[in-house]
Amino acid sequence: MAAPKKTVKPADKLTENTVKAETAGSRTEAPKAEVKASGTEAKEAKKEVKKEETQKTARKSTAKKPAARKTVKKADQKTAVHIQFAGKSYSQEELIKIAQDVWKYDLKQKVRELASIDLYVKPEENKVYYVMNQEFTGFFNI
Repeated sequence: MAAPKKTVKPADKLTENTVKAETAGSRTEAPKAEVKASGTEAKEAKKEVKKEETQKTARKSTAKKPAARKTVKKADQKTAVHIQFAGKSYSQEELIKIAQDVWKYDLKQKVRELASIDLYVKPEENKVYYVMNQEFTGFFNI
């Protein structure tokens, strides 16, 4: 037996936009809605198709972008340390300057080679103990 032939009715006309949408949608996307030519219905259908396309691209673009990190710049905080005892007062800068002088004059080292200074103040002994460049240790009187 022969299979019956299908006939195409002339009432099912497609607009140019539908043909373009079908060819563009043949890549990897789902097929887009067909738009039939009939005045306001065609405009509404075009709006819906555009709305769907923008939603798809919005989903794609948000999925690809990493979460934006906001970096908050900290305000420069000024600190000062003052040690007062027995009628004497020393600031942090003064103690560091004395330690640098010890490095330069007592230890006979170059100032540019000084990488780190750790100071330990013992006011009851009137001494400041130091560790410079994590290898030179000693103390000086204040």
